[in-house]
Amino acid sequence: MSKAKGVNSIPDDPQNLPFEGALQRLERIVEAMESEDLPLETLLAQYEEGTKLAQLCQARLSEAELKIQQLERNAKGEPVLKPSPVTAQI
Repeated sequence: MSKAKGVNSIPDDPQNLPFEGALQRLERIVEAMESEDLPLETLLAQYEEGTKLAQLCQARLSEAELKIQQLERNAKGEPVLKPSPVTAQI
């Protein structure tokens, strides 16, 4: 059975979504919650998914910020990524 790609479909694994995809999905959930008259169970499910997506987006932004902070320039002035002392898996 295939899932429809509507607001009510939940991705199999949101961790596999790129940042932009997770953000778009979160925006669609917010729009649906604001504009539609949905049953409580649906609202709760969408709220839960939205919370997970928001956390995922925040984690990806934090990871990108850390990478930017780690950028250094070598003797030639070329940007080089400095290895992180802590490797975090999301």
